[in-house]
Amino acid sequence: MKSQAVRQELDQARATGPLKQIKIPPCPELLTRLREAMAQAQPDLTEVARIAASDVAMSATLLRQANSPLHLADGMPCGTVGQAMTRLGLDETAAVMTGFLLKHSIPVNSPQLARFWERSTKRALAMAFIARQLPGLSPDLAHTYGLFCHVGMPVLLQSVRGYGATMVEAAARIDRPYIATENANHRTDHAVVGALVARVWNLPAALMTAIRLHHDLRSLGDAGIEPEIHTLVAAGLIAEHLMRLHEVLPEDADWADHHGAAMAWLHIGPDDVDQWDEALRPILDEA
Repeated sequence: MKSQAVRQELDQARATGPLKQIKIPPCPELLTRLREAMAQAQPDLTEVARIAASDVAMSATLLRQANSPLHLADGMPCGTVGQAMTRLGLDETAAVMTGFLLKHSIPVNSPQLARFWERSTKRALAMAFIARQLPGLSPDLAHTYGLFCHVGMPVLLQSVRGYGATMVEAAARIDRPYIATENANHRTDHAVVGALVARVWNLPAALMTAIRLHHDLRSLGDAGIEPEIHTLVAAGLIAEHLMRLHEVLPEDADWADHHGAAMAWLHIGPDDVDQWDEALRPILDEA
């Protein structure tokens, strides 16, 4: 399923199918401006700083991150957004801002998703870390994938009656995958809806398609799918596993069934995963 096919699938389902009832929140204006500033050959630092300073809560988030134990090596706290940006670096600054803007554009008020944004942040950090270990995968794209991977869940919760009960049922059932229960009850699932968010927000096509396929792990390595999409999906499976190790949770069915294909695609072995687990733990502790 190439990106063009995913776009066509989403557009058709939104026009005449089960996605008609899904309400996609608009992309925040500040996020659009941030993406435009970062997309330039030489990112516009002044514009990024202007965006960061335009929201008091976002400025506070950047300062808190810059003054965290992970970054406060010299013991001198940052007092301004500019100092925070200098300490964090442009890429991490943009990643923190993206996470802040996404979290505040799609609020989550549900016991089923009590730790949703915390886990999304962890997944994004894990993805960015993994991308830095692999040739050819953009840490920025990987981080954004980590943030958006499960964004279809809160969107479905806000749009579809009974989805909260579906989440409870899907988590409890062991006879079929999570998304099978979603589709049985609502004729769509969080992977499709998450891809629709990426489509509506004009996020990169590879990101949209990887979100759409992140539970279709049997397709890993399929010659009909762009390699970058396979890399995102495979890295996402590794990131989820590392998060579960950090949280002392048992391995899930996706990892049990498909970790071999994911590691083969990324050309890594169990020793690499063990080393990444050790190196990533302080980062996830801080998150």
